[in-house]
Amino acid sequence: MKRIKLLVACEESAVVREAFAKHGVDAWSCDIKPSRIPGQHIQGDVRPILYKRWDAVIAHPPCTRLCNSGVRWLHERNLWADLDDAAALFRACLFANAPHIAVENPIMHRHAKERIRMEPTQIIQPWQFGHGETKATCLWLRGLPKLTPTNIVPGREHRVHKMPPGKDRSTERSVTYQGIADAMAEQWIRHIESTQGA
Repeated sequence: MKRIKLLVACEESAVVREAFAKHGVDAWSCDIKPSRIPGQHIQGDVRPILYKRWDAVIAHPPCTRLCNSGVRWLHERNLWADLDDAAALFRACLFANAPHIAVENPIMHRHAKERIRMEPTQIIQPWQFGHGETKATCLWLRGLPKLTPTNIVPGREHRVHKMPPGKDRSTERSVTYQGIADAMAEQWIRHIESTQGA
């Protein structure tokens, strides 16, 4: 069986990349920032990379202009052009050159939904994967099955919104929970391998 070639788009934390790499996947991350963990990382604009041939793409495009929490600034700061750019990047990830695609983002406001033109396939929570907190995470899936919860735990704290202000706050809030990354790797590798050569 050939080795799976995976792109993790818009990831500097390397959490998802490393979760797949430890299972023998040829996993690459790409982000405008350097990778926190040394490994297979392309630093720069992900858009040209999306058109290369991949077996799978998991993308975390920036959500600042797309998510509910930022909707008020669109009018107040006239950020409509930024919204259009963010939606275009999101759709580029969603239609990357791969048969198996997952794009992750928070719940979107209506202006973003009008531009994305596709509802999320699934909404997951960290507490379904071993982390006792809430953070609704939407997944848009193409050629991949929904994730099955692996470790439902008590605790419904909204910790991510309690992070203190700072220049790294948005970056830290966007890091994928390890339990979710592990579930992606364990469940989606099996699915991709089962469809190879089909």
